[in-house]
Amino acid sequence: MQCAFTNGRKRERGFSILEMMFATVILLIGLVAIAQLVPASILMNYRNRNDSTALVFAQRELDQMLDQPLSTISFNDSLSNTCWLGDPATPDAVQGSPVVVINNQALIDFSAAPVSNYSFNYPDTTGATYDVRWAVIITGNGTTVSAKRIILGVRQQGGNGYFQPITLDTVVQK
Repeated sequence: MQCAFTNGRKRERGFSILEMMFATVILLIGLVAIAQLVPASILMNYRNRNDSTALVFAQRELDQMLDQPLSTISFNDSLSNTCWLGDPATPDAVQGSPVVVINNQALIDFSAAPVSNYSFNYPDTTGATYDVRWAVIITGNGTTVSAKRIILGVRQQGGNGYFQPITLDTVVQK
């Protein structure tokens, strides 16, 4: 009987300490990889929130511009900023902030200096500041306006990293 007991013991096997260490190392590598995703997701969430804020503000500002009659040269927006909407005496020309065309899309050139009455800074309640700029292209005969193209760009200033500007481009006509 003693021999059978010994043979039975030889068939029973467990994990060696070396196998346990390998399994632990593989598990730790997986946990470290997942832990590195947390800061990246927090950063992406922060950037998406800033982009959403810029887009909502840009849309609000553009809506105020579109609510003005085509003959309006300037108005005061809800934040008391004086906003110029172009001079009918200079039709078919970009008025206001400089515009660049990239991949057939008109964009506000934020590398140029801001143009008075065609730009302002908007301080958000979260402490971020947004640079708001626009350009207007008037279609008409020099006295009567038949259409206005408004290109509006908003970009967050400061902060960590580079924030892409939000650009809205629309045409309003009679």
